[in-house]
Amino acid sequence: MRFTAEHDAIRATTARLIDTEINPHTAAWERAGIFPAHQVFRKLGGLGLLGITKPSEYGGLGLDYSYQIVFAEELGRIACGGVGMAIGVQTDMATPALARFGSDELRREFLAPAISGDYVASIAVSEPGAGSDVAAITTRAVRDGGDYLIDGSKMWITNSTQADFLCLLANTGDGAPHANKSLIVVPTTTPGVSFSPRLDKLGMRSSDTAQVFLDRVRVPQRYRIGEEGAGFLYQMLQFQEERLYAAAGGLKTLEACIQSTIDYTRERKAFGRPILDNQVVHYRLAELQTEVTALRALVYDAVEGYIAGEDVTLKASMAKLKIGRLSREVSDACLQYWGGMGFMWDNPVARAYRDTRLTSIGGGADEVMLSIICKQMGILPGRNRP
Repeated sequence: MRFTAEHDAIRATTARLIDTEINPHTAAWERAGIFPAHQVFRKLGGLGLLGITKPSEYGGLGLDYSYQIVFAEELGRIACGGVGMAIGVQTDMATPALARFGSDELRREFLAPAISGDYVASIAVSEPGAGSDVAAITTRAVRDGGDYLIDGSKMWITNSTQADFLCLLANTGDGAPHANKSLIVVPTTTPGVSFSPRLDKLGMRSSDTAQVFLDRVRVPQRYRIGEEGAGFLYQMLQFQEERLYAAAGGLKTLEACIQSTIDYTRERKAFGRPILDNQVVHYRLAELQTEVTALRALVYDAVEGYIAGEDVTLKASMAKLKIGRLSREVSDACLQYWGGMGFMWDNPVARAYRDTRLTSIGGGADEVMLSIICKQMGILPGRNRP
């Protein structure tokens, strides 16, 4: 993928903001279990970074997805995973369908302030009994005059306690599970919307996550995104951007683990010489960097295809699978070379070890990615080809 001066400008702008406005505060945000999303998002929005691919008529930059992937990759420099994930929810999970299929009125009311950073958005799909199996959701939206009445609950919802609106997937009919769902914008101030206390998570500590309860929540039908019954399809399309974002967003996190481990093992000595001088150590770090570089090439290739209008389901699923597994491999290997220091809570590799573990679960678990890959290859049971 060829980068232009405009790509480089987005990288530089993002890096500068991270260095001055985000990384100095991540330790405090991790301890607090939350970061000031509105404050951070307004700074991002003021620089145009929340609407890189979004339509210019709503405040976006109207650029292709290669510019977004540069932004996502640079967010991997943030010293904790929760903030980058929260930003990705805003840009690549809760708003792509709204930008692509929402009415002009809906986009003016919700997309424009999400791009400016005045609104914080959440994607509300997962439920206590339906995580990776999106078709199994039970939240229901029933027509009542010109409104929908919504009942149900959503689980593990990022940004939820600070969100201004949810992009919510609900059953709006009784038909086949892939054709009876709709995406609906639900303002969080709507009567009947409530939240659990923030969930106490293994990692991504600075990202506020909660369960969302919907009890007779009434919203106008004009808050539906696109056609009724097309929500599952829209969500699957959103997943492609989400998975490419996840893969790109993890690259520099892993490179930071490798580089910090190189620096530490160069200084730390055992048995009279630096740990890094052991062949097993420097060979292993070289191998891990090779894996990260190969994954970057896959991500860039998938993005090029996506921009060209190709179906990149296979490559996006492979990239998502690989970033989850490679994150575990890199963080575990690097933590080992830190020895006892790697077991300390505030160690940067220990934080990456905790934060990146979610990558193999959220946005489609590894097993779901493998199922998609097998389907694309034609090797699922019952789908084999002669």
